Amino acid sequence: MLLGEMIAVALQSIRANLFRGFLTMLGIIIGVGSVITMVSLGSGAQQAIDDQIDKLGANILSISSGGMMHRGVSQQTSTLTIDDARAIAADAETVAAVVPEKSSRLQVKLGNQNENLQVVGTTPNFKDVNGYELAAGSNYTRADGAAKRRFAVAGHGVAAKFDTETEGLLGETLYMNGIAFEVVGILEPVGQVGWRNVDEQLWIPLETAQFRVFGTDTLDRINAQVAPGFTPDEAIIDLERIMRREHKILPGKNNDFGIGDPTQFFNVRAAATSIFAALLAGIASISLIVGGIGIMNIMLVTVTERTREVGIRKALGATRLNILMQFLVESLILCLLGGVVGILLGTGVSAAIAQFAGWQTIVSPQAVAIAFAFSAGVGLFFGIWPARKAANLNPIDALRYE
Repeated sequence: MLLGEMIAVALQSIRANLFRGFLTMLGIIIGVGSVITMVSLGSGAQQAIDDQIDKLGANILSISSGGMMHRGVSQQTSTLTIDDARAIAADAETVAAVVPEKSSRLQVKLGNQNENLQVVGTTPNFKDVNGYELAAGSNYTRADGAAKRRFAVAGHGVAAKFDTETEGLLGETLYMNGIAFEVVGILEPVGQVGWRNVDEQLWIPLETAQFRVFGTDTLDRINAQVAPGFTPDEAIIDLERIMRREHKILPGKNNDFGIGDPTQFFNVRAAATSIFAALLAGIASISLIVGGIGIMNIMLVTVTERTREVGIRKALGATRLNILMQFLVESLILCLLGGVVGILLGTGVSAAIAQFAGWQTIVSPQAVAIAFAFSAGVGLFFGIWPARKAANLNPIDALRYE
C-alpha cells in the first residue's frame, strides 16, 4: 500500500468517527498549546528583562550610602557628598563619567493640579550617560547649576499627569514644594527602568536641588559609568579605593557606602525567569504525554473494531509491514492534526495575554517547531504498540472475529 493511500485511509477512518477523533486529539491540542504559551511567556519575560538592562545604560555602577554602627545599632545615614563625586571624577581611571544624584518624591503643582512625582537633582550629563534623548526643548547646563537656576527637564509622561499635551508643558512653570521651576526640556519616552518609571520623573540642577529644594548638601547616590577597556569589577575596586580614602576609613573597618552593579540584579532575575519558564514548559509537556496515552488507548480500540478488516487485508496479500504502517500513519496524523490546532491555540492565547493582561509574549519559531516535532514523536511512540498488535494478528483468527 502506497503512503498516499495509507494517509487517505487514515483520514477516512478519522472522518468516520469525527467526534471521537477530536476527543482523542484534545490532549495533544492542549499540550502543544500549553507548551507554546508557557515558552512565549518565558521568552517575553526574558526580553523584558533584557530591555531593562539596556535602559540602565552602558556599564553604570551605583554608589549609595551604607549603614553606620552607633553604640551597636545600625543607622542608615547619608554619607555621600559632592566632594566624593569630584574625587571619583578626578582620580578614577576606570570611570568615564560621574553622575551625582539627590532625589525625593515631592508635591508638584501646575495651575490648580497637584501630583506626587519623583524629582531628581543631578548634573546635566545624566541625559548622555543614561542614553536619554530630548523630544523638545533643551537640557539645563552646568552654568545653570552653578547659578542655582530653577530649570527642569520633564519625563515624557509628566505632561499626561497634568492632562496636557507633551510639548505643551514646555515653558510652563511647575511648583515643587512651592518653588517655581521653568520646564526647559522634555525627554523622549523611556518607560520603566527597574522600579522607576523614568517617564514620570523631573530632573533639576543638582545645586538647585541641594540648596533650594532639599536643604542639604548630601547625595543619595553617585552613578559612575565604566570607561571603555575596563570591566565593572575593575571599576568597583577603583571606586572602593577612592571612597575609603575620601571617607578616611581605616584598614579592617567596614565601608560606610555600597557599590552595586544594577545589571547583576537583572541577570539573576533573568536566570530565575528562564528556570521558571522551563519548569512551566516541562509541566505543560506532561499533558502531551497524557494525550499520547489517550491516543494509544483509542488506537487499541480501533484495532479491536477493525480486526476483521485486518484479516481481510492480510488474506488479500497485505504484509505485516503494511498493516503496521497503516495504523502508525493513522496515529501520527491524529497527533499532527492536534499539533496544528495546538499551535493555533497557543499562538492565540499568547496574543490574548499580551493584549488583555499587558504581559510581553514572544512566540518563537523554535518553540513552535519543537512543540510540533514533539507531538509527532508522541504519535509515533504511542502508536507503535497498537500498530504492532494489529500487524501480529493471525489472519484466520481475524477473519473469524465478530
